[in-house]
Amino acid sequence: MRTLLRVCVTAALLVCYILSSCATEHEVSKGEKLQSPDSHIKVMRNYTEPDVRRPKPATQRKKAKKTGHQRVSMGQRSDISCTRLGGTCQPHRYICQGRYLEDKCSGAKKRQCCTRVGAWTVFCAGHHKNRVRACDGHGCGTFNSRRGNKLHKAVDLVCDDYGIVNTPFSGSLAGPVSRRDPAGNALDGVKLLNDVYCVNIFNIRPYRYIGPVVQGEALGYLLPLQERFSGITSHLELQMCDGTDPSPFI
Repeated sequence: MRTLLRVCVTAALLVCYILSSCATEHEVSKGEKLQSPDSHIKVMRNYTEPDVRRPKPATQRKKAKKTGHQRVSMGQRSDISCTRLGGTCQPHRYICQGRYLEDKCSGAKKRQCCTRVGAWTVFCAGHHKNRVRACDGHGCGTFNSRRGNKLHKAVDLVCDDYGIVNTPFSGSLAGPVSRRDPAGNALDGVKLLNDVYCVNIFNIRPYRYIGPVVQGEALGYLLPLQERFSGITSHLELQMCDGTDPSPFI
């Protein structure tokens, strides 16, 4: 009986030892698994690691010059050059009672300066308007009238002998001028011009031949023609430098 009891106690102790050894081995194995670098468990960190790579400096993009259909901004011309001449800037397709002048207005090329009729002042003192010489025994004073075998490329304005001749527009005197008529008679005068007009005024004696003058200023006096051409209407002769008709301005 005692022998059986000893065997049971020994068997129980042996079982307890085996169980205890298995439990210990299991705990050791579990700890090694947690510490193993091959573990699939990912540890989340609550901070962000700085990027050790140095970022490349950003280069400033150059603004490309726009071309093509885009218009380059340029300073527009002013209408002052036209308005100070008493004109109006308008499209060239419109009717102009006077004369169109180019490059005096802002905007498109077709927009030009229309100078009004009678833009110049009265030439001869004592006359309230410029009167074109009518026909007499020595010819007619209108533009393109017949003078022998040639056409008269000027306009004759009626004046009194020794009468004061006024400056028709502001500008500068550019020296004496002279020419001969079809009969060979010498005609003396002076050239007057500005940035728009250029005229030769004959049959007058100017007070000076060079320098600036203002519109309406006394320019000189009319030379008498009766001594050389009996019965002729006393007049000055107005000729545009380019040979065009000055009638729209007088």
